[in-house]
Amino acid sequence: MNDARDSSRPETQTAGEPAPLRRLLRLMADLRDPAGGCAWDVRQTFASIVPYTIEEAYEVADAVARGDRDDLRDELGDLLLQVVFHARMAEEEGAFAFDDVARAIGDKLVRRHPHVFDAGGTPLPAGSALRDPVQVEAQWAAIKAQERAAREPGGAAPDPLGGVAQALPALARAEKISRRAAAYGFDWGNAAQVIDKVREETDEVAEALAAGDPQALSEEIGDLLFSVANLARHAGVDPETALRDGTAKFERRFAAMAEHLKAAGGELGRSDLAAMEAAWQAAKRDETA
Repeated sequence: MNDARDSSRPETQTAGEPAPLRRLLRLMADLRDPAGGCAWDVRQTFASIVPYTIEEAYEVADAVARGDRDDLRDELGDLLLQVVFHARMAEEEGAFAFDDVARAIGDKLVRRHPHVFDAGGTPLPAGSALRDPVQVEAQWAAIKAQERAAREPGGAAPDPLGGVAQALPALARAEKISRRAAAYGFDWGNAAQVIDKVREETDEVAEALAAGDPQALSEEIGDLLFSVANLARHAGVDPETALRDGTAKFERRFAAMAEHLKAAGGELGRSDLAAMEAAWQAAKRDETA
């Protein structure tokens, strides 16, 4: 084994099996070794593995939704591998290493929780006045605003809605943007007012549809979806979860509808809409029962 490869490996325990995380870092270094690693791993870039990173995050969410703890363990491992992969490529560039990633998030946790830790990361006493829950949320928002301001070049004023990842699913990003705006006081007073806004946007969608203007229709549907994301926020509902559950319910009922059609001598794709609607209603009654 060449010296360059040895020097690039993370340190391991001197006796016995290395700690699991150090072993994982060593394996990733071996996979990325140009001389003896895996050709697929070696040719990857930050951009090429981003789709896998996103996919693994969704698979973690899916395991949580199914309550499958064994699968959750495996999916968390797959997601951790993505972090290790990105960190290894950055280390090869001389940008940062995995320990820097871990150190940075540790520092951020301490910085963003002054009601839990002192500046050195030591937990505050249980009875500390800094733990006042009324102040915690406002304090959290202020700290994040300070962090965004510190990242702006030349001391420029930060974008008040900046820092929300463009790669987020559109519905989740809409909810987060609306939450950020609400922190500045730009918000409806209650969920009933948001429902009125949803109705208003629905009427505007109907008008654009009647006018036959595709661009206006797309814009109005976007406004409607944004309003629905706001409604979910006011109702304390995660819009991504709600939509995922709604889609799963549709899938379940559609499969049941197909079974009802089959029992009546029909078939999907060959039955008329009236027959499918009757089978759909039967599927809904089955669920209610």
